[in-house]
Amino acid sequence: MDKQKILAIVGPTGIGKTSLSVWLAKRFNGEIISCDSMQVYKKMDIGTAKVTKEEMEGIHHELIDVQDYDEAYNVKVFQEKCRKAIDDVVKRQKFPILCGGTGLYLKAALYDYEFQEEKEDEAFKSYLDSKSNEELVKMLEEQDRKALEKIHPNNRKRLIRALQICHSGTSKSEQEDKQQHIPLYDVYFLGLDVDRNILHDRINKRVDIMFENGLVKEVEELFSNPQTWEYTSFQGIGYKEFKDYFLGEKNLDEVKTAIKTHSRQYAKRQYTWFKNQMPVHWFEAQDRDEIYDAVKEWLSHADK
Repeated sequence: MDKQKILAIVGPTGIGKTSLSVWLAKRFNGEIISCDSMQVYKKMDIGTAKVTKEEMEGIHHELIDVQDYDEAYNVKVFQEKCRKAIDDVVKRQKFPILCGGTGLYLKAALYDYEFQEEKEDEAFKSYLDSKSNEELVKMLEEQDRKALEKIHPNNRKRLIRALQICHSGTSKSEQEDKQQHIPLYDVYFLGLDVDRNILHDRINKRVDIMFENGLVKEVEELFSNPQTWEYTSFQGIGYKEFKDYFLGEKNLDEVKTAIKTHSRQYAKRQYTWFKNQMPVHWFEAQDRDEIYDAVKEWLSHADK
C-alpha cells in the first residue's frame, strides 16, 4: 500500500513559509497543518507572527490556537495532534501541507519517533536541581557522552532531562539508536533559502512591525505577572526577552534589539538542523514557478 503523500515546507524564521504554503494549498487542493511550537498558543498572536485570517485566504489551517498559553505544550503532544490532523485532512480528501520551522516537532510527527512513558523520580530530580550546570555536564559525560553532542552545556533543562532518562535505566542515545528514523509517510521536504543578508533584513523588519502592531501591549497583558515567566509559552523568542524589561533592567529598544539578535541566531540554528536532519530539497524562496513544477512532478509519481 502506498504511503500518504505529505508536503513539508521548512526553513528559517521570517523567510516566507506561511505565504508559500497558502499559495501551494490553493493550487494542489491542500490544507495546512502548522508545525510551529508557538503558534499553538491562544492570545499569542503578534510575537509568534501567527498567520492571520486574511493571510489564510480561505485555506483551512490546523494546530493554530489549540492550547491555552498557561498550559505546557511539548513534542509528544504535538506528535499525537499532528498525526490526527493529517488523518483529518486526508478524510476531507485534501492534500496535507505541513508548514513550520520547529524541526523536532516535524521529525517527531513524520518519523517513527516513540516517546517513553516515565515516572519522575522526585528525589533524583531534586538532587539534579541542586547541581550546577558544570556538574550536570560532568555527570552526563560519564553516563551518556553521545547525548552531550546534541545538548548545549548551558541548556540546563535538556541536561537534566538526559540524566533523568539515564536514571530510568536506558540512556537517551540508546533510546534514539533503537529507532530507525524512517518516515511514516511519503514526504517531500521543501526548504526555502535566501541570501543571509536579505534574511537578516527581513527578520529585523518583521520585529519592527511586531512592535508597531502592539507586541508590548500583548506581552504586558499576558506575562507581566512574574508567576507567568515559568510558563513554557513565555520561553519563546519575542516573549522571553521582556523579562529584563519587566524587572526594569532593559528598556524597550534593548528588548527589540535582543529579539532581533535571538531571531537571527535561531534562523542559523534552523538551517543547520534541517540540513543535518532531513533530506530537504532547497529552493530560492522567490522561485515559485520552480517550486510548483517540483511539487507537481513529485505528486505525479507513486511512492516506491
